[in-house]
Amino acid sequence: MKISAFERAANYVILVLFAFVVFAPIGVILTLAFGPQNAAAERAGGAFHPENFADAWVIGRFGQYMVTSVVVAVIVVVLAVTASILAGYALGTMRFAGQGLVFLLFLLGIMVPTEAFVVPLFFDLRQLGLTNTVWGVALPQVAMSIAFGTYWMRTYFRSSSVALIEAARLDGAGSMRILWQILVPVGRPAILTLVLLVFMWTWNEFLIPLVMSPNATIRTAPLGLAFFQGQYTQGTALLAAGAVLVAAPVVVLYIFLQRHFIRGMLEGAVRE
Repeated sequence: MKISAFERAANYVILVLFAFVVFAPIGVILTLAFGPQNAAAERAGGAFHPENFADAWVIGRFGQYMVTSVVVAVIVVVLAVTASILAGYALGTMRFAGQGLVFLLFLLGIMVPTEAFVVPLFFDLRQLGLTNTVWGVALPQVAMSIAFGTYWMRTYFRSSSVALIEAARLDGAGSMRILWQILVPVGRPAILTLVLLVFMWTWNEFLIPLVMSPNATIRTAPLGLAFFQGQYTQGTALLAAGAVLVAAPVVVLYIFLQRHFIRGMLEGAVRE
C-alpha cells in the first residue's frame, strides 16, 4: 500500500515529538552534570565541568556501591537466567502431571508486587542470618526474576522447531544435550534479551537492598544515589553527575546488546 506524502510527514512529526519527550530529560540531566557546582565554579572554570563526575565518584563513594551492584547483578543474572532456561525448557517442551498448575504459580510470581512480601521475607532471611549480606539482597531478586524468565523462555521453547528436536532425539541426544547444544545456541537473541532485562531490573532495584540491609553494610548504586541526594540536596551538578554514573552501566550494556535485544523482542512479539 502506497503511503501519501501527508502520512509520511505526519509519521515523522510524531516520531520527532516522541524523540523530544524521551531525549529532553536526558539532555537536561547531562547539562546539569557538566554544569558548574556553584557560582564560584562558574566564574573560575566556565560552563563545562567534567570534574563533577570525579567529585561525585569520590564524595558519594560510588566506586564501592558500583562494585556491590555488579556483584549482586552477576549473581542474579547467572542464577535467574540459568533457572529460567531449565524451567522454561521443561514447561515448553515436556508434558507432565500438574504442568498447568506449575506454570500458573510462576505467573503468580509475576503478578505479586514486591511490597506485598518484602516485610515477611525480611524476617525469614534475618532468621537465616542472610540480612546485611550480598546473598540476602540477591536471592529475593533471583526468585523475582525467575518468574518472568520462565514465562519468557517457555514462550521461546514452545515455538522451537519440533522437527529439529525430533531429529536430535533420533541421533541419540538426551534432553540436556538438546537444550544446551541445540536450542540454547539458536535462542541466543531471546536469552540475551532476558539477560539485559534481568540486569536492568536488578541494577535499578531499590526496595530489596534497602530493606534487606538495615545496617547499610550492603548498599547498591541506586541506594547510594538516594542517600547522596539526601546529603547534597543543593548540589544539583553533583547529583546529576551521580545519576549519570549510576545509569551508565545499563546504557553501555544495552548499546552492546541492542541488536540481540531488538531481535529478541520482535521474535517474542509474534509468538504466543
